[in-house]
Amino acid sequence: MKRIDIDGAIRLHTLWRRQFMNAFAGGDYADMPLSEHRGCTLAEVLAKVEGADLRQLVAIHERFHAIANDIVDLSNNGLGDSADLLLPELNEASHLLVGQLDKLREQRDC
Repeated sequence: MKRIDIDGAIRLHTLWRRQFMNAFAGGDYADMPLSEHRGCTLAEVLAKVEGADLRQLVAIHERFHAIANDIVDLSNNGLGDSADLLLPELNEASHLLVGQLDKLREQRDC
């Protein structure tokens, strides 16, 4: 059974989010190596995990990236002000994701 390195997953997610936010602030999505979420490896890790009910974690992760994608689309279409309005929702989804990873750690350690 493959296990998730939860601390590593949180670190990678936080790094990805920070780079995304920095690129958004600078308007550099096209040059961002993580554009279109290619740099996020958590989905690949989750797909390989067996024996755990990860549906909620996967759903939160997908929601996070859907919001990020909406921000990119709005920004690329000249609607940066509308994209700005989604940033609090992106941060909330990020916190939910990290919280869900923490819950997974607690369940695994029991």
